[in-house]
Amino acid sequence: MAIERLDKVLARQGIGSRREVKELVRQKQVTVNGRPAASAEEKVDPDRDILAVSGRALTLRRHLYLMMNKPKGVVSATRDGACPTVLDLVPEHLRRRGLFPAGRLDKDTVGFVLLTDDGDFAHRMLSPKRHVPKTYHAQLERPITDQDVQAFAQGMTLANGEVCLPAQLQPLPQEEGCPMAQVILREGMYHQIKRMFAARGNRVVELRRVKLGNLPLDPTLKPGECREINDKELEQIL
Repeated sequence: MAIERLDKVLARQGIGSRREVKELVRQKQVTVNGRPAASAEEKVDPDRDILAVSGRALTLRRHLYLMMNKPKGVVSATRDGACPTVLDLVPEHLRRRGLFPAGRLDKDTVGFVLLTDDGDFAHRMLSPKRHVPKTYHAQLERPITDQDVQAFAQGMTLANGEVCLPAQLQPLPQEEGCPMAQVILREGMYHQIKRMFAARGNRVVELRRVKLGNLPLDPTLKPGECREINDKELEQIL
């Protein structure tokens, strides 16, 4: 990033308006490399300088990209009147104005959700023209058959007439004695995987997203935890 005014940098991070930032500086609540900021107009280098507000260090990037391991019962939305949202789980030091989930997982589906404030990136990732693959592991009521694999590979027509693009289906080793399968989609219709298996006379018991593009979910992330995605990892998605 280029050298910028302190108030502009902090406003972009969602700390407050420039007037509010100026007041924080006046109250000695803003530090630059450990010292109180001289003024709201002070020039800083977001790539090198360490900024903190009220003792909390800030993550300074023009855009933020987070990998979250979404747990059950949490909705992929910015707000919801009845249920907790993925934004509610973001730790304070990673919160930023404009953050939203790029794509959705059902309330009861767990796994990889990407959160960002970069609308252009989200648009490219979700664009039907790109067909970014999304990989899921499904716990099923019964094992899949060769006919199921073929039906997924050919593209399926759902009960309401919607036509699904071809998808990859393959069996996985059982987990806790339950049949498992991997599904790779290149689109994202409402409840698509559950509806595809239902069309084959099967039922999804548990569903988790394990990969976006070629970027796998970090296995060290516990349900509800998130971390930043670095630039090299970001390239694995698109």
